[in-house]
Amino acid sequence: MTGSLWLCSVELVSLLPQLSDVQVVSVEVSDAVVAVRARTRSGEPAGCTGCGQLSEWCHSRYARRLADVTLAGRPLRIDLSVRRLYCENTTCPKATFAEQVPGLTVRYQRRTPRLQCLVEDIGVVLAGRGGSRMLRILNIRLSRVAVLSQLMRVPLPPLVTPRVLGVDDFALHGGTYGTLLVDATTRLPLTLWEGRDAEQLGRWLREHPGVEVACRDGSLTYRQGITAGAPEAVQISDRFHLWQGLSRRVQDIASAHRSCLPAALPTVSEDDRPPAGETTENAAAGSRAGRHAQSLFEAVQALTRTGRSHSSVARELGLDRRTVGKYARARTWQEVMRRPPRKPSTLDPYLDYLRQRWDEGQHSAKILHEELQTKGYLGHYQRVKMAVAPLRRGLPIDEPRERAPSPREAARWITTHPHRRSPHINERLPRLLEHCPELKLTHDLVRRFATMVDNRDAAPLPGWLSDLANSGLAPLAGLAGALHEDRHAVAQGITTSYNSGVNEGRITDVKLQKRLMAGRAGVSLLRQRVVLIAHLRRRHANRPTLSPR
Repeated sequence: MTGSLWLCSVELVSLLPQLSDVQVVSVEVSDAVVAVRARTRSGEPAGCTGCGQLSEWCHSRYARRLADVTLAGRPLRIDLSVRRLYCENTTCPKATFAEQVPGLTVRYQRRTPRLQCLVEDIGVVLAGRGGSRMLRILNIRLSRVAVLSQLMRVPLPPLVTPRVLGVDDFALHGGTYGTLLVDATTRLPLTLWEGRDAEQLGRWLREHPGVEVACRDGSLTYRQGITAGAPEAVQISDRFHLWQGLSRRVQDIASAHRSCLPAALPTVSEDDRPPAGETTENAAAGSRAGRHAQSLFEAVQALTRTGRSHSSVARELGLDRRTVGKYARARTWQEVMRRPPRKPSTLDPYLDYLRQRWDEGQHSAKILHEELQTKGYLGHYQRVKMAVAPLRRGLPIDEPRERAPSPREAARWITTHPHRRSPHINERLPRLLEHCPELKLTHDLVRRFATMVDNRDAAPLPGWLSDLANSGLAPLAGLAGALHEDRHAVAQGITTSYNSGVNEGRITDVKLQKRLMAGRAGVSLLRQRVVLIAHLRRRHANRPTLSPR
């Protein structure tokens, strides 16, 4: 107990910041709490809380019980005796007032400023339940409701109208969206609200005049709101959203020309084709799935030839109408038995060796697996057993087949910069563009836009929009109409250095705070945390650190 008492006495110097005004009477240390009894010094003048005039006329004393941060792992309680003084100013509405010790007491507060600041910071970072649990670890008992209550009482920083404003939307829950405003210069969030209507944004801009530049996406709502609230501001359509919108249209075109995508695969000559094609088809016909597909194909074809509708055939056979349509459109039953391409395997580099050893007469999968292990194969025996199974039936080994690119992959090939494409893409993309004129035209238009963005040159924009509208491709023509209405903001987005990158980063932070609160936070609490946590991080990031000796 003597060591703990000595430790507490040493640390009391930092706990009671105004020792000239406060006199420590006693310190009691127990396993549950550290209790410090102190009193303010008599004869020291104190300022009136109403008018500020100093007074030494003591009326009485009373005890205040203050909670402070833990000391030596124990809760700290300060029993402070303070004076109640008369106010000597006859015009002051207060007859008496209680003296306050700067840095130790606050009016109507039972926590010291240090503990109050700790509770508020933990509430900002971890919100209700998480903040309560963290405080419990620090041996400070506070419920989640109390933490949230203290968090909501923290005043937001004074809002300064930014010169460069970022506007973006985010999903609150379901189909409900919100709007977030960011100061693009300081990279700090300003405010957020529920909804993304033009009227609310225009009203905020009229209440906070002075915005010179507004960064946004291609939303018509935000364009109208900025025009109504800050007509003098320069609107900038973000380059990322422009490129994202163009990429989506490219994917739509690739989906519409899905039949052209197999042209990207390398051609296979007649000499390179596997000689056992008919054997494979016969094996598929003898399988259970093949027999099922063949019987369904014959039944659907027999009923649809009589002129019956797909719905009636589906009801009779107990199938889905789309399944009936698939079998009715097929010319042979093999078309509905398309096997997906086999995925690459760690056994693929050893298939030639397996085929060679099988031809030499070695038909034991166990021995073949042991031989492959000596050559560096690390896979399981079962994979080798399944690989040689077709050889036992007189079929070739099921070698991996390359599949055609999906519409999403083809769109990524087209939108990727030529210098960043892999050799695999550089080999297949020219074959695809040569086979499909529509995709070739799309590729040329995408490259022209990419050149404008790279060179920060919007001079070719009108001609590019005209070619986009006259391309004959519906997705690009629709995009051209939308960009033409917003062409001034698009040109600013291409030529200027302003963008919505700050907005996207803050939207990610909003999503993080939502997940921390399990998506149950209201808009007011979400606004409080998003704004305060950004300033808290900035404050701690700018705090000077001690240099090593």
